[in-house]
Amino acid sequence: MAVRTLTSVGNLIKLLPTGTVFLFQFLNPVLTNNGQCHTINKYLSGILVAVSAFSCCFASFTDSYEDSEGISHYGIATNKGLWPNSSSQDLSSYRLRFGDFVHAFFSLIVFSVVAMLNPNTVECFYPSFESTQKVLLMALPPVIGAISGSIFVIFPNTRHGIGYPSSPSPSSSSSSSSAKA
Repeated sequence: MAVRTLTSVGNLIKLLPTGTVFLFQFLNPVLTNNGQCHTINKYLSGILVAVSAFSCCFASFTDSYEDSEGISHYGIATNKGLWPNSSSQDLSSYRLRFGDFVHAFFSLIVFSVVAMLNPNTVECFYPSFESTQKVLLMALPPVIGAISGSIFVIFPNTRHGIGYPSSPSPSSSSSSSSAKA
């Protein structure tokens, strides 16, 4: 039970790429002028939100593996496996799955909640919100978190994208498992 709980927590951590969220949190106060936006600040902030959201979604389609020599390779999941396939190994086990799209969608939703409820973003894009509306918006993150957490338990993330430890290549893992038998 404890292993399943830790695995679920690990899947939630993979939900949003921490580098993307950190970069957003770092640049957002600068680009929103601490919430005192002018037109150019709104455009720059909108671009930051869009690029960060794309990065969160894109991370759901990246994976990595270690070849037989222990070298990490990174790629993008496609219908046929990882691209680019710089080796002669069969990487068809890394092909796109339905869960990848689920992860991309929910990482977009979670990042959108994080971005749009940031105090600087709220002041920049919708400063006329009343306190009752702000309370409603503050209730949104736990609800989205609970829904996303449930979905990620149903569709666990098996990708080892950029920034996460690589998994052994399919051929090296099968040879090590046959050595154990």
